[in-house]
Amino acid sequence: MIWLASLVALLPFVAAFAGMLLGPSLTRLLGGRPGGSTPLRNGPAPLRNGPALIACLPIAVSVVLAAIAAFAVWRDPGERTGTLTLIETGSVPIRVGLQVDGLSAVVGLMVCCVALAVQVYSIAYMRDDERYSSYAAFISLFTAAMLLVVYAGDLLVLYAGWEVMGICSYFLIGHHWEDRANSRAAVKAFLVTRLGDVGFLIGILVLGIGAGTFEIDEVLRKAGTLPDATVTAAALLLLAGVAGKSAQFPLHTWLPDAMAGPTPISALIHAATMVAAGVYVVARLYEVFVAAPASLAVLGVVAVISMVGSALAALAQDDLKRVLAYSTISQLAVMAAGLAVGADTAAIFHLLTHGAFKALLFLAAGCVIVVAGSNMLAHYGGLRRGMPVTFWSMTVGLAALAGVPPFSGWFSKDSVIEAAQHSALHGGESTSASALSDWLAPRGVECVGDPSFPCAELKAPGTYVDFVVASGPPIVDVPGGVAWLVYLGLLLTVALTAAYAMRAWLMTFFGEPRGTYEIREPSRFMSWTVAVLAVPAAILGFFGLGAEELRPHVGAALLSLLLVVLGGGAAFLVWNRDPALDPARALGRARPVFARAFYVDELYAMAIVRPVQALARQVVIFDGRRVDGAVVGAGRGARRLGGILRVPQNGNVQNYLTGLLAGVVVIVAGVVIFL
Repeated sequence: MIWLASLVALLPFVAAFAGMLLGPSLTRLLGGRPGGSTPLRNGPAPLRNGPALIACLPIAVSVVLAAIAAFAVWRDPGERTGTLTLIETGSVPIRVGLQVDGLSAVVGLMVCCVALAVQVYSIAYMRDDERYSSYAAFISLFTAAMLLVVYAGDLLVLYAGWEVMGICSYFLIGHHWEDRANSRAAVKAFLVTRLGDVGFLIGILVLGIGAGTFEIDEVLRKAGTLPDATVTAAALLLLAGVAGKSAQFPLHTWLPDAMAGPTPISALIHAATMVAAGVYVVARLYEVFVAAPASLAVLGVVAVISMVGSALAALAQDDLKRVLAYSTISQLAVMAAGLAVGADTAAIFHLLTHGAFKALLFLAAGCVIVVAGSNMLAHYGGLRRGMPVTFWSMTVGLAALAGVPPFSGWFSKDSVIEAAQHSALHGGESTSASALSDWLAPRGVECVGDPSFPCAELKAPGTYVDFVVASGPPIVDVPGGVAWLVYLGLLLTVALTAAYAMRAWLMTFFGEPRGTYEIREPSRFMSWTVAVLAVPAAILGFFGLGAEELRPHVGAALLSLLLVVLGGGAAFLVWNRDPALDPARALGRARPVFARAFYVDELYAMAIVRPVQALARQVVIFDGRRVDGAVVGAGRGARRLGGILRVPQNGNVQNYLTGLLAGVVVIVAGVVIFL
């Protein structure tokens, strides 16, 4: 099993370097030719595209191997670990090894599937790009780094993959670096995420040194025995990195600007790598956060601010990709909210469904952008007539995003809402589903009574006991006020999500065309990839029906559906009054505030950027006038003194003799006078 996981992560890593070094040569060897000037038409054929073959074939093999690993874990649940080597550091050793369990197996499979879809889609989308070879190689390296995070058995190994993703995002977001806006977006993404990663690294060190090991399993076993101050500090520091990577408030501002990169990169970042890593790490280290209730309270508050604020921002965006970007921030916050109230299984389920429908939405948006030649919603309209595959696929994606039954997003979002409702109604207490399952399995314990998650009572053979506290699984204890805030925030987000999804759908595919371009499907590689992704986006939710905590329940499901109808219906009614106008006009004076995402960037510029720039200017002035002035002044003084001292050293022997005689006279006179 560990060998399978090793190969899953290693193949994209090897493909990255092989594609960079050998891709163009393989194209020439296969008889391919460089791309021409007409996009999507004159590049090398797919079977003669060396970088594309090197990128796609290894990741396709990784998909198969990841599926085998996931199936093996499903058939025989349990944890498999393996160690490549042990690095002695003089204090806490570092175990370079991998770990495969249910969580890592299913997330690893999702990463591989999305990465393969992005690579195949990019064959057409980036066909005539002069730097396609490096682009495909960095996608492979990005994928390998995320897989290292997923399968890591040691915190420092996880951190290595975490940071490699950061540099890959920098290169891919800034792929078209000749455009100044793209390079600035790449730098912004790199710096903002690095800011969070400082706290993340310190949190790993605090946790590892406190537990005496960096092995994830050992850290989780010892989390409950660590001093409260240690585990709380470590959890809060880890959350700083999670907020940066998963674009949560207040480190969320990089993600909308990252849309400057190629659209397939947006799909990869939003669906399978980078932003998914933060949520995954919280789920992987969940026992640490459960042992530090303050961190879960902070996570819950941050999630509410992120999900509601980003949903409002998405409602007013003019750029289709920025609508989806703010949507990602909001949906990641939904996952974070689930983790905050103990619904770790539901949060990961939403991570999986989100990976499917968000990859679908971004790649479908790429089809629209290629055809229309614009990102702006105002330039679309009536596209359903000439783009049926894209239309129906994107309809599935938007329905899953909004939580329309029976699409996948409805199942996963309903599970999170159900858990939040339970936590709010029961004073902020709930139990991690995975912890409950792990505790029940070896005891043959059966849940009875209330069928909702978590069970109100437990029944063992011959024994009837109340909800276990001391000997049972850890209870997630969130302050009641935070639990209610999370629950109400989730309900509001459901309505807002339906509203902005409906707006984007109507403005893109309905009404009269607002452009002069030819409405047609793009390359088959693009449209077929989108159509294939529509399948899991539609049906993935049904795979959760086998778990009690993931099954829809009537009360929460009906409430969620009502909010979807209210949000989507309101957007439709406003649009239907005049289909030629943007429904966002109904926001009135609030629209500019929402469109600028509450001016957080401007606030940062005023409170941080400008003061730092002003301080930097003063430092430059001080350095030039004082530090450099002192150095230059010392040099000038030395030169002047040297000039004075060299006056008698002019090479005239007569002057030397005169000075010698004058000195002798002075000495003799001194002796006579004073002696």
